[in-house]
Order: sequence, then C-alpha cells, then structure tokens
Amino acid sequence: MKQTLKMISMVLVVILMTSCEGNKKEQEVAKFQVPVEYYKLDNGLKVILSQDKTAPTAIIAVYYNIGFRLEPKDRTGFAHLFEHMMFQGSKNLGKMEFVKLVQQNGGVLNGSTRFDFTNYFEIVPSHKLETMLWAEADRMRGLDITQENLTNQQGVVKNEVKVNVLNQPYGGFPWLDMPQFANSNWYNAHNFYGDLEDLDNANLEDVASFFKTYYAPNNAAISIVGDFESTDAKKWIEKYFGDIPSAELPPQPDISEPKQETEKEFVKNDSLANKPAIALAYHMPQRNTPEYYAMGLLDQILVQGDNSLMAQKLEKEKGYTSDLAGGINYLGNMFNYKGPMLWMYDFTYDDENSRDEILNSVDEVMTELPEKITQEAIDKAIIKIRSQLYDDLGGTFGLGRADLLCSFALFDDDPHRINTLEEEFKKITPEIVQKTIDDYLKKSNRTILTVNPLLAQNEKNQ
Repeated sequence: MKQTLKMISMVLVVILMTSCEGNKKEQEVAKFQVPVEYYKLDNGLKVILSQDKTAPTAIIAVYYNIGFRLEPKDRTGFAHLFEHMMFQGSKNLGKMEFVKLVQQNGGVLNGSTRFDFTNYFEIVPSHKLETMLWAEADRMRGLDITQENLTNQQGVVKNEVKVNVLNQPYGGFPWLDMPQFANSNWYNAHNFYGDLEDLDNANLEDVASFFKTYYAPNNAAISIVGDFESTDAKKWIEKYFGDIPSAELPPQPDISEPKQETEKEFVKNDSLANKPAIALAYHMPQRNTPEYYAMGLLDQILVQGDNSLMAQKLEKEKGYTSDLAGGINYLGNMFNYKGPMLWMYDFTYDDENSRDEILNSVDEVMTELPEKITQEAIDKAIIKIRSQLYDDLGGTFGLGRADLLCSFALFDDDPHRINTLEEEFKKITPEIVQKTIDDYLKKSNRTILTVNPLLAQNEKNQ
C-alpha cells in the first residue's frame, strides 16, 4: 500500500511539473517578441536589425519616405516611374545588373510604390548580405540617369498602365478608382498610376531633382531580417551607407482630408466588364487612436473570412456574390501607411439582382451591427487579427516583419511598435467600438462606386 501511494505521489509530481512547464511554454508563446535593434547613422539613415536564425537567409528592405501622395502636381505617376528608374543602373552596376546580381546568387527581389513610401527588397542567402548592402548603397549614392533610360522606362510604365488598368476588366477597381472619388485633397485623390500625358512630360531635370530630394539617407529606413550577426551588419551598414550625404528635405504638403459630410455615389462605365460590381468605402479614423484599432476589429467582424457579417448576408444568405473582399489599405495592410486612408470592401454580382436590393442588404447588416458588438465578438476578431499578424511576420522568410519595421521607423520613429500591436487591440472595449460605428460607419462618411458593365450590355444587344 505504501509503495502504491509512493508511486501515485511520484506520478502527481510529474504531472504537476509537466503542467507547469506547459503553462510556462504557453506564457512564452504569448509573450513572443520580435527582436528589434534600432539606431540611426550620422547622415540620418534609420537602421533596424531583427535576427531570425531559423533559415540561412537574409532580407534587406530599403524604404524611402516618398509615395503616391507626395509626388509633384502635373507629374502624376512620377513616384511609380522613379521606382522603375532605380533598376536602370548606378555607379558600379550597369543596366539591370542589380537584378542579375541578386538572381545569380539565388535570391529574389522586387520594389513597389505605395501611398506613403517606395520600397525595395532582396531575399538572399545570408552569406550574401554584405554584397547586397553594397549594391543598395551604390544606387542610393547615385543613379545612372540618362535620357535613354528615362525614355525606356516611360514606355514600360505606360504599357503597364495600359495592361493593368486601361485594357483590363475592372482595371483599377476599386484600389485606384475609389481614392479619386472618395477623397477631396488632390494629393489623396489624383490618379496614382499616372496620366499618360504627365508620364510623357517627365524630363531628365525632373528625375535628377526627384532623386536628389527624396532618395537620400535621411529620408530612408533600412531593415535587415534573418540570419546575420549584429556586429557584422552594423559594420557593413556604416561602411557602405555611412558617407552618403544627407539632403535638405522640403516641407511635406498638407495631405489631410476634410471631413465628408454627405454620402457620395458614382458610376464607372467599363467596356470590358461582364457583370456589375460595387465598392463601398468609409474614411478611416486617424492612425494609432483607439478608434483606429476599433476599425481594425470592425474590419474583421464585417468582411474578413467566411464568418464575417457581410459574407454571411451577401454570400451565404442572399447568394448575391461569391467574391467579397475588403480591408484597410488595399495596397498593403492597416499598419503600413501614414496619411488618410479608406476602409473599403467590394464584390461583383449578377445583373439579375438590382443594385438597390443589394444595398438594402448591406444596410441591414450595418443597422444590426451595434447589437452584434459584444466582448465575445471582439475577442474572436482579435484572434483573427493575431493570426494574420503572425502570418505576416513569418511569411516569405520574414518579409512582412521587414515591412512593418521600416514602416514604423519611417512614420513613427519607433519600430518597437511591432511588439505592441496585439496589446493595443486588447485595449478596445465594446464602448469604443460602438463609438467608432457611430462616428465613422455612417452613411455621411460613405462613398459608393458601381461598375456599369458595358460588355454585358453589348452582348445582350447583339
């Protein structure tokens, strides 16, 4: 009997120890922190290092604080044009040699122009980190700006506009169209892709001035994520970027957006579309406010996933559509922008359903929304946001992590914000969400854009 009791006692001790270890592991997971080391060079370049040795790769991301919103008037699309120019050669690397350097070393690369930044990144084997830092510094130091390169890229960008927008069904809908209809300030409302006439009018003087003004170290941030040693990375960054001169940055234009007082409705005729489509947009609260985080939760509740309220109503119950999509910032996510922004969702629908009956169903969801806001609904939304955030941080070898680190450095001078996001959402109460609904999800803050499918009409008439 004593032996049996002793054995039971030993088993209980093991169970308790295992339970304690399990709880400890759960706490460690819950307290997961992205490693962040942040500093600035004397020339103003913001540097963020974040080690992750799970794979022998390294990401180099360089973000410049110039996007669609800040490009000069009468030069629409210039920020995007300049993104292309950055691959046309620099002091030590000829035309397209930057691309070859990355690809021949087993890496991938890309660049993009967004609302508030233009970014470039490379994902390479970690032993090629120094090489890529040298290459990025080489083109930050100076581009090979020639008329041949400019003329070539003007043609490339104009063709991209034709292929992706002008000759595509639903081209530019709604990501390019909606800001032009919903916003009032030119900087937020002009054609970001660029008018073809403006692209033609760009000259060498424009390019040289744009580069000198915006592609300077004191207007940039660089993040390194992956398998590297901090002492090596710091040494190489100082060696290759440290003596690049800073620039005198011009004052940024006023990009604030006036309050929308009445609902707006627009129709876009599309000769290539075969069914109607609709997009609805609301102006967002200011970044980093409680209402901003509440809108992130409302986005999850209303349009993200099969269990969202709009999906349940429009797809499951009514069968109006099967392609509901939406979010905050169609060119990224709710964290990587700075200025005014729209929360938006869109979908196509069969033309036997009327626009009015669809909008009535949308309004039913919005009318019933306040009674759906419970702590349980908020907790479920936080789980979805947390899952998406962790996917972003770990996906594509950590590219999402590099993106947020550079964005928060550029916009807030605080890349450590990456480790506070989940807690900010957890601060949001049902009362804050209700206030956000009252202040922002009202019809006077809404813009509706409908696509009129001319192709479908022409086919019926034949």
